[in-house]
Amino acid sequence: MSEEQMVALTLSILGTIAPEADLTHLDPDVSYRDQFDFDSLDCLNFVLALEKALHMTIPEADYPALGTLHGCLAYLTAHRGP
Repeated sequence: MSEEQMVALTLSILGTIAPEADLTHLDPDVSYRDQFDFDSLDCLNFVLALEKALHMTIPEADYPALGTLHGCLAYLTAHRGP
């Protein structure tokens, strides 16, 4: 999966979980919680949706790494197979 595809997938999942969020102005280095109304349940749903879409398991200890777009991309790049 290319980086562009990972960005599209991540934004699609974010848009589903937080439909009120303005993803066109998403700062990739600022946490989702700080940019829009994204609570702990939203974070969990986001991780679960990523796991399902990518057919992978993400340990709970790694959840904080997924809190920003850049963090999410770095994590997925490092932990996903080719």
